[in-house]
Amino acid sequence: MSDTTAAAPTFDPTLALLTVEEAARRLRIGRTTCYSLIRSGELESVPVGRLRRVPADAVTEFVSRLRMTHRTHTAA
Repeated sequence: MSDTTAAAPTFDPTLALLTVEEAARRLRIGRTTCYSLIRSGELESVPVGRLRRVPADAVTEFVSRLRMTHRTHTAA
């Protein structure tokens, strides 16, 4: 009998910083697309030593900006 819950990614609301992979998973996009958003400045990230991390609230802010942009374009 295998435990499938151990393999499933979990959502931890207490995390302040996410890996790029975790941020991509929350956004339901690929890792490469997530790195593209970071490179373009659309998704905030911070260096931690040699690592790149995405503040958890940056994911929410990114989604909010997307929604506002969509509303602006559809209202016009």
